[in-house]
Amino acid sequence: MSSSTVEFAKMNGLGNKILVVDMRGRTDKVTPAAAIALNADGETQFDQIMAIHDPKAHGTDAFIDILNSDGSKAQACGNGTRCVVQALSAETGKKVFTFQTVAGILNAVEHEDGTISVDMGKPIFEWDRIPLAEEFYDTSRIELQIGPIDNPVLHSPSAMSMGNPHAVFWVNKDVMSYDLVRFGPLLENHPMFPERANITLAEVTSDSSLRTRTWERGAGLTLACGSAACAAAVSAARTGRTGRTVKIDVASSPVRQPLIIEWRDDDHVVMTGPAEWEWSGTVDPTTGSWSRDAEQGAETR
Repeated sequence: MSSSTVEFAKMNGLGNKILVVDMRGRTDKVTPAAAIALNADGETQFDQIMAIHDPKAHGTDAFIDILNSDGSKAQACGNGTRCVVQALSAETGKKVFTFQTVAGILNAVEHEDGTISVDMGKPIFEWDRIPLAEEFYDTSRIELQIGPIDNPVLHSPSAMSMGNPHAVFWVNKDVMSYDLVRFGPLLENHPMFPERANITLAEVTSDSSLRTRTWERGAGLTLACGSAACAAAVSAARTGRTGRTVKIDVASSPVRQPLIIEWRDDDHVVMTGPAEWEWSGTVDPTTGSWSRDAEQGAETR
């Protein structure tokens, strides 16, 4: 490995496409140009890059810098955090981790069955901290709709921050039946959301289970989004649709394993689910040029 390249792994969390890039021991960062180049390649296309940096705060294992596929910064990524845990656990044998992100501290643990729990912190409901462009006393149902005014396709979402802005639209039919590719960009970039937002469609499938589909801020239609699953679970409990622990079927994901979301009594939201390693290689964090490890079939881009 040359001094200009670093190790990285192609992974996924419930199908959420993740690149885990090892930036420890360096002072530079993965550039937006590198992210855009990596996402343009079908082999390395991703939803988020999780760049692992040396710890900045005492008592933490690493600082994680998160990039979306359009090169923009993300504050939180639950599925990506599980991938980081699996990668570092395989390297070190540790099972319990504390990470720092721009959104705050994340605690995570890998269980004996291989699933990983991440404490995603406390949800934020105050309109100006989500943030929203207009003041709402109750953000469990804000005034926003798509479609004809007398028969909207989507309306009255719950809004919150899970370290990043979310809007959850509750629907009464299959979440896959909606044209989220059409509506997603309009809602992500709606003037209501000055920092854009993750847009999730959610349906209640039982008093303890949900089905979701997400258009992810800065990444587009995604197979899974952990922080969006947390937002949906919190919104469901907050609006009386379910209790505080739910199983979430992420409708777009090819992995038929639910996420378990628990909104604990201390207000913290804990997400439990799988992570999967696919392959590894080296990458130039400045340009995005990469090569696959030789034992997995040499390939350079």
